[in-house]
Amino acid sequence: MVPERRGGARLYQRYFKRPLDILLAGAALIVLSPLFLVLALLVRRKLGAPVIFRQMRPGLNGRLFPLYKFRSMTDERDATGALLPDALRLTPFGAALRSTSLDELPELWNVLCGHMSLVGPRPQLIRDMAFFSPEVLRRQSVWPGLTGLAQINGRNSISWEDRFAWDLRYVEGVTFAGDIYIMWRTAGKIFTRADIATAGMATAEDYGDYLLRTGRIGRAEYERIIAEAERR
Repeated sequence: MVPERRGGARLYQRYFKRPLDILLAGAALIVLSPLFLVLALLVRRKLGAPVIFRQMRPGLNGRLFPLYKFRSMTDERDATGALLPDALRLTPFGAALRSTSLDELPELWNVLCGHMSLVGPRPQLIRDMAFFSPEVLRRQSVWPGLTGLAQINGRNSISWEDRFAWDLRYVEGVTFAGDIYIMWRTAGKIFTRADIATAGMATAEDYGDYLLRTGRIGRAEYERIIAEAERR
């Protein structure tokens, strides 16, 4: 059961959250512009072009938007032309970008454009959303964020069920004090480089792959859902 929100929380989410995002994201883009330039040059030198990785993600109410990140992996392919596994394409430089979350800095532009908020559930892959239950889909009722409750409570080191539980808890009570607290805690996580990847894996595991690996769905169902998602 979703708890009733207080009037002040509703006012913040409707009238003040977006202006605060614009103010803080705009200021961060200006202040961090020299860092953006340095990172862009390093990515271009070490990983090549393009410098910015662009991928469509589901946002508010499931609407798709282009998510921007600094590139952190090569585009090396096997003899058939298929991309090599993430672990083989993730260079030490790319791993360093991810461990410091510097690869996510271009998402500030997503915030400024209105695709995202500074705080909210992290935008997942389109194919992951195909595996979401109606309950989990409630996380799409708010703007996705650069950081959120799941990110300060374990990030990729906790189970998908726990991540979604934190996301839904955030959806049920968006407040100014809560957003400030999450941003403050996120800064500490970045400095300690905590919980970046799933245990035993080079990068975070996709939700569908997690369901398959843990036996929550079978191979046939997994492939059917993936095929349906790719046809959309």
